[in-house]
Amino acid sequence: MKYYLAPMEGIAGYIYRNSYEKIFHNIDKYFTPFIPTTKSKSLKTKELKDVLPENNKDINIVPQIITNDSEGFSNLSEKLQQLGYNEVNLNLGCPVKTVVSKNRGSGFLARREELDIFLDEIFKRDSMKISIKTRIGKNNPEEFYELIKIYNKYPIQELIIHPRTQKDFYGNKPNLEVFKDALSLSTNPVCYNGDIFTVDDYDKLIKAFPEVKTVMFGRGILANPGLINEIENNVFMDKEVLKNFHDEILNKYIELFNEDRNAMFKMKELWKYMIYIFSDNKKYAEKIKKSQKLSDYKEVVSNLFMEQEIM
Repeated sequence: MKYYLAPMEGIAGYIYRNSYEKIFHNIDKYFTPFIPTTKSKSLKTKELKDVLPENNKDINIVPQIITNDSEGFSNLSEKLQQLGYNEVNLNLGCPVKTVVSKNRGSGFLARREELDIFLDEIFKRDSMKISIKTRIGKNNPEEFYELIKIYNKYPIQELIIHPRTQKDFYGNKPNLEVFKDALSLSTNPVCYNGDIFTVDDYDKLIKAFPEVKTVMFGRGILANPGLINEIENNVFMDKEVLKNFHDEILNKYIELFNEDRNAMFKMKELWKYMIYIFSDNKKYAEKIKKSQKLSDYKEVVSNLFMEQEIM
């Protein structure tokens, strides 16, 4: 089995990836938060930093691109190829309204004729391997049966399927009936993504679909960084390991920003997920949220680790 980490905007950047790799070392591919195409001939500083080879040493990185402009896609993938990458990922899954309103991400799925032309152009033009992360449609699951006909026209490196529609956002349950059909219909390799939060979630997926050999984790890893170790080795998260992981990320953010406040705010984003691994977490979540000084933040986190248990 191969395990991937999803491109979680604002959280799963190079600092998180490197910290995760150092402590856990069990992800086969890390996908970067999406990079939008622009008219500029160079990458923005923030996006460039995230994909620079020196910031991603000894880990397998796939940059993700979000666009509906084939020329922009090819120009950006060429820049990434110059940095040493041999694969890029096309985001056809982001459900956020500001993205969808521009017919990007899962918004592009509603324009199938344009999507087909777009894919034809990038596969003719690009020498890079191209994988796709997709939802099963914009408004209803039945859209997938037309989408898969389009995807099957092209030599997609991997089709990563989150079996929800854009309209679902992160509500409802993943549509496993459509995913089952995707496995039989796709002429390209398929990876599963969506709602793997526990070992039981994973076991149910693999029991239902034993042919699945690649799984992408997103929110499940952010909430419980030890999840893959639980799946593979039946070894549950240790508080000391989790604290070391937390401290590694925090210290790297402090070093990056050369300032405590921004580092603390980045950690608060992570705690929106990770807090739920602890027992009786509500009051600590509130205190973390309200922390204005790094010293206050550290005190709350220290008390959380001392006073509560990992569930």
